[in-house]
This record gives sequence, C-alpha cells and structure tokens, in this order.
Amino acid sequence: MATIAPQEFDLVIAGATVVDGSGAPGFVADVGIADGRIAAVGALPTAGRERLNAAGRVLAPGFIDVHTHDDRALLTPGAMDAKLSQGVTTVVTGNCGLSLAPGAVRGAIPPPLDLIATPEWLRFPRFADYLQAIDAEGAAVNAVCLVGHLSLRANTMDQLERTATPAECDAMQRLLADALDAGAWGLSTGTFYPPARHASTDEIVAVGEPLRAHGALYATHMRNEAEKVLDALDETFEIGRRLGVRVLISHHKLAGVANHGRSVETLKRIAAAMEKQPVSIDCYPYNASSTVLRPEFVARASSVLVSWSTTMPQHAGRALADIAREMGCSDEQAAERLMPAGAIYFMMDEADVRRILAFPKTMVGSDGMPHDEHPHPRLWGTFPRVLGHYAREEKLFSLELAVHKMSGLTAQELGLPGRGLIAPGHAADLVMFDPATVGDRATFADPRALSAGIDRVWVNGRTAFADGAAQDVHAGRVLRR
Repeated sequence: MATIAPQEFDLVIAGATVVDGSGAPGFVADVGIADGRIAAVGALPTAGRERLNAAGRVLAPGFIDVHTHDDRALLTPGAMDAKLSQGVTTVVTGNCGLSLAPGAVRGAIPPPLDLIATPEWLRFPRFADYLQAIDAEGAAVNAVCLVGHLSLRANTMDQLERTATPAECDAMQRLLADALDAGAWGLSTGTFYPPARHASTDEIVAVGEPLRAHGALYATHMRNEAEKVLDALDETFEIGRRLGVRVLISHHKLAGVANHGRSVETLKRIAAAMEKQPVSIDCYPYNASSTVLRPEFVARASSVLVSWSTTMPQHAGRALADIAREMGCSDEQAAERLMPAGAIYFMMDEADVRRILAFPKTMVGSDGMPHDEHPHPRLWGTFPRVLGHYAREEKLFSLELAVHKMSGLTAQELGLPGRGLIAPGHAADLVMFDPATVGDRATFADPRALSAGIDRVWVNGRTAFADGAAQDVHAGRVLRR
C-alpha cells in the first residue's frame, strides 16, 4: 500500500480493518479525517492532531437506519442513545404515514400517530418548521425526513374513515409540495392502519403527485402483510409506476401462521418488479413486530407482550394472556380494556426473516418505538444483531455484506450523496467495532440493554459515542433532498 503524502488531519484512525460499505472484502488501512469528512484512506503519515490505534478493530461507515419512528426522539435529550450505541449515524423518519409535521391536526390525534405525537409535540405547522428545529437544536445523528400521509390527512380531513375528496387531495398535495420544497425526502403511507385504510390507490397517487418533479421517495407500510400480501405488493408497484418514483416496501414480513413460508413467492414478485421499476425493500432482524395494540391483531400472533398502556400503565412488559387471565376475560377483551396501548406480536416465521434479510437488495431498519414504556429490543439491538447473530454466528452472509446492507446499499437506494461509504470526500460518519464480540444484548425481557462490541462512533467527524456512552450529541444534521 502506497504512503499518502503528508497533510494535516484532525484525526487518523490507524491500522483498522476497513469494511468500506461497498460489499468488497475488508482491508487494513489508515483513515484520515479533516473538517468532518474522510480526507484520505491508505498508509497515512503521523501528521495530525490525534492518532487512534484501531488494530484488530473493524472500521465501517456509520449505519443508516432506513426505518425509524425517531421524529420526536431527534429533539428529545438522550432519546437517540439507542441508535448511537449501535453505530447508527443517520435515521430515516416519518415512516408508516406518521410524521410530526405538518402539525395542524384537526381534532384528536388519531392512532397510530399517537405513537410519536402528543398535543405539545404538534407544534410545527409547516414541515420546514420541523426541519429548522432539528437544525437549530442539533440532533445526535443525521436525519432523512419523510412526510406522513396520515399526518396530511389529519391536517386536512374532518373524518378519516373515508376516501379523501378531490379538494382534500389537492390540499394534501400542496402540503406535500411545501414539505418537499423544504427538503423532505419523500412521502410515506400506512394503509395497514384503520385511519388510512380508507385511502384509495387513486387518493395516494393524487396526493403524491409532487413526488414526481422532485424525484422523491414513496415508502409504504403496505395495506396487507398477510393473506392479501401479493395484492398489496401489486398496489405498491402500481403507485410507483403511476408517479414515476422509487417505492420502498417497509419492514417486509409475512404475518400469521397461515402465511409462514410465503416469502418465497413475495420475494420472487419483488425481484420481478425490480427488473421493471425502482423498488427497494427493508426488514428488521426479528420474528416479532411492534405497533399499537388492537383486538383484531391478537389472534394472528402466537403470543403478545404489552409495550405500553395509557389506561393501565402497570401492565407494560407483561404478556397479554397473563393479563387476560387475571381479568377473567379473553385476550381480545383485555386488549380492549388496555387501549390505547402498544404491543409486541410474535407472528412471523424465523425462516421468512432469514430469507428476507438475505435477499440481495434488502436494507436494514429497526422500526423501533423510542417512546414505548417497554420497547421491542430492536430499538437498541438491530444493527449489532445483524453483525453478531446473523453474520458471525449464523453465517447467513459475510461481514462485508452485512455492513453493505446497513450502509452503502441504503445510501445507494435512497440517493444519499456522500454517505454510506468509507471513501475520500465522503462524510466522516463512522463506526469502529470488535468483530469478535459485536452483538445485541437487548432482549424482550430487558429491551434497553447496551449492545456489545461497539467501541466508537463518529457523526460528521465528531465523536458521538465512546466508552459505552454518548459523547457529542449535536453532531447530526438534516439531510435535505
């Protein structure tokens, strides 16, 4: 390896095994950082303000969490420790049709928007106001922000249990165009949920029309992830074709015992669509999902954990079956009494999870709920779990491919310039970890346990996590389209 001519670096990370995010084999090199960017990769001289010996450690691009509900967490002190401690340096917010802005909600906050929003948090009338607040306060990580379709509906419609009128679609379209002009990355929908279930395909296309001119993203928690999953996929592809934009299938899964094994046919359908139009896909590495508690979801799961309850907060973290037994009622009746509440549903097959995760184009997203009293362990453990459990222990794929799925692939699919790779000129979003010990420790019983093996994290060249704790928590920035 040739020695690079001397230059002044703010930091040289020396002798690391560089896994650069491209999927290529790792190599031993020094990485020089200057002014928040990667200045050089190679054999670097000692010139620099600081030199860190990274022998025996892997240096990778900071992970990009493609599916989060961190909209409020970005502005909440300490709430992003869950992500920094995993090596995450960029989060994509506003998923499943839910965003804090625009925040002029008409009437009560409809579930599941209440997973991230409370009345005091709906203080951003325009999407630009929300982005400016992140810039002003300085987030712990970088933020790529989507606009939620349910949030647009709640701003515009007096009754959500119906399809929007043409005038309401026009009003939502104007709000979306304003958000895209401010730097929003795209639009998300959550037609799986009752408040948005009444939105027709034509409504979504009408509202999403401004995406076309911006070349923006359409992400969706699809209408169905169970028996009618193929129909939901076809609707997703149709929306992308009609708008002429990339579609992102969020947290792809097969829910319910009757659908276990069907990832073979869904991935075949997705691969065929990818040959004809821009299609992306993400998943989380667990066989349990987490969302609002609803009686109609209960029968589909083998077991259910309550993650929070407004009416009975003392039951957070307990099995719904145990609560129902104490109440002397059915699980569904207990769910009714606990609402509004959140739940973790064990309803997926591990073979499907592995098959979807190993699919070449699958990105990784945590889908964690940062405000749950007893969250799903994916909030704290997703990325080290991919590295430790699935790559090192299960050998589902190589370490290099695991890193690629969590960095370079995501930057490529979403069109994030200067992110996701260790290369000169790219942002110095980096994570250093021990490949022999990295792994998740968060469990369903102890969901906030710190992951193992993550040594240090840099966000835009600033040390954001080290020695098991957050450091600089204002190094992130909004990444605008």
